[in-house]
Amino acid sequence: MAVYLICYLASYILARFGHYLISGLLLLAAAGWLYMEDYRKYKNLIHLRGLFSLFWVGGEGLACLKLSSLQTDWSNMTWFCLFLAFIGFWLVFEILVRVYGSGYDGYGRWRSFSGDPRPVFAMICGLTVLSLGCFVAEAVILGYVPLFLRGVPHAYSEFHLTGIHYFTVSCVLVPSLTVLYVHMRNGRGSERLLLAALVMTAISLLIPILCVSRFQLVFAVLLAAFTYISLQKLFHPGWLFGLFVVMIPFYLILTVARSHNIEYLNGIFEMKNASMPIFVSQPYIYIANNYDNFNCLVGALPGHSFGLKGLFPLWALSGLKFFFPQLINFPIYVDKTELTTLTLFYDSYYDFGWIGVLLFSCVLGAIAYILVVKLREMRNPLGYLLYAQFAAYLMLSFFTTWFSNTTTWFYLILTGIMALFYHLRASRW
Repeated sequence: MAVYLICYLASYILARFGHYLISGLLLLAAAGWLYMEDYRKYKNLIHLRGLFSLFWVGGEGLACLKLSSLQTDWSNMTWFCLFLAFIGFWLVFEILVRVYGSGYDGYGRWRSFSGDPRPVFAMICGLTVLSLGCFVAEAVILGYVPLFLRGVPHAYSEFHLTGIHYFTVSCVLVPSLTVLYVHMRNGRGSERLLLAALVMTAISLLIPILCVSRFQLVFAVLLAAFTYISLQKLFHPGWLFGLFVVMIPFYLILTVARSHNIEYLNGIFEMKNASMPIFVSQPYIYIANNYDNFNCLVGALPGHSFGLKGLFPLWALSGLKFFFPQLINFPIYVDKTELTTLTLFYDSYYDFGWIGVLLFSCVLGAIAYILVVKLREMRNPLGYLLYAQFAAYLMLSFFTTWFSNTTTWFYLILTGIMALFYHLRASRW
């Protein structure tokens, strides 16, 4: 923690004097140090605090490089809030470790989890059929499939039917369920059922491609990878790099399919170095600009919403937003209208300012501690899927306001329903 505090203070001072390159590199170094410290202690490649440290602080470091003309100097309040977002999480996790223990001894054991794979196979089939059916319904009603539409950059954002689309995108959970099924099957059982599960997985991955949703495809693969890692004693980091390399062609193909050519994207990103390759500038701006959107919020917000903004999933899932539209009538403050991705703490500041950021980070730290310690004790396979989801949200903490996103809560509720289904059926089949 001392390394982080020194690097953060130095980064702040350097940024104030316009030394952006060194400012950003210091935070990137601090992010790597924090992750390696947690990995060294717990030997868990996807340790939740380690992931959050690496990607939240690392993303902030990338933003501090100021490689785009869209980026401006952050206000003192922005620096303070970004600091609170990390320090609250880290300290709460550390306090709980020192008071209740870390569960470190358990990380040296092979996960002995096993169970009945038949309910998981039923979930794979049921969820795939449900998702595919909803996708077909949307395509028929809306009259098009985004992948086959040309010249419309935002075709996917318009491919949405209220209520139905949540079930369409639930396909992202299927690959993780298949990982669980294969692990529980452990070489036993019908080869036909295994083949059927793999076919269902292929269909579930095809749906995001047909929707031209790069995020849903990457998210599905990421969840499956995290689920697999959580079930293993040893996992070489190089395998993750190999998976990343395999995903690049699909990402690029979907980018072209969305009619996002290089000229269009460069016109949005406004990189200071116009010759920077698009495969560098695109991921950079999708990470870095979110922190600048947070800075835009801090400077432009006229007043706080006192919880109404963060409770959007409640207003959406309950249907109250249709009867009381004022519940969701909150403007989004961003640097550029095309770049609307935010950070995990955007809505917490929107609701309660820096106090909201601190409290939310503390709550996340406590939940992360519970999941990390309980990982070895899980007997319901859906617990690993829950861990994988939380790991993905913390890894992508720079991307959006996950826990005030309706789809996130739909996934969590669906995971809870499947966990209950497994609990009720595993003892009967």
